Amino acid sequence: MTFPIDPVTGTTPDGEGPSGPVIRDRRRLDPETGQVRAAYEATNPPEAPAPPVGDQAVGDQPAGDQPSPAAAELEAARALAEERLADLQRLQAEYVNYRRRVERDRDVARDSAVAGVLEALLPVLDDVHLARQHGDLESGPFAAIADKLESTLARFGLARFGEPGERFDPTVHEALMHTEAELAEGTTDTTVVQVLQPGYRQATGAGEKVLRAARVAVADPH
Repeated sequence: MTFPIDPVTGTTPDGEGPSGPVIRDRRRLDPETGQVRAAYEATNPPEAPAPPVGDQAVGDQPAGDQPSPAAAELEAARALAEERLADLQRLQAEYVNYRRRVERDRDVARDSAVAGVLEALLPVLDDVHLARQHGDLESGPFAAIADKLESTLARFGLARFGEPGERFDPTVHEALMHTEAELAEGTTDTTVVQVLQPGYRQATGAGEKVLRAARVAVADPH
């Protein structure tokens, strides 16, 4: 009894080889059916097609590309720290501005309070100034008291101004009289010729403040 010979393996179904010359058909497709022979697929399995670039599933990515839980927590902690730092910097800037504003307002309030006291004492200073001009404070206890009063007020920034010969300045002088007088040669401006009542100014942190203008008599150049 003759058994057919497998064209790929060259053996009979019982596993025995042919007795004569054997011609093996190693073609991949069966010429009669056009299908891939089963024996060929068993010895040469088809290769899986490579996935297109960019279509790789998330689960197929290498494990090294996945952020670890520790790294995610560190990144969240870093973002929280940056947010808290920005909040602290903003609060610090607000506090610095608030402190500067409080200090400025405090200085203004202090200067205003001192100015109020100094203005209240101006009539007393006028009497002291007139008494000194008339020679009543050349010596004695009242002279010492007057000197201490003026030196104490000077520590709070009080200063007297107004002298004959000064150029008339309407911001610090109040002209009560306009008279004819001989002025120094070359004078071209209206000049103070007599001080009827001295002026006082106060030195503050923001500059000088005129508490009272000097009341003067002036003359124009010829």
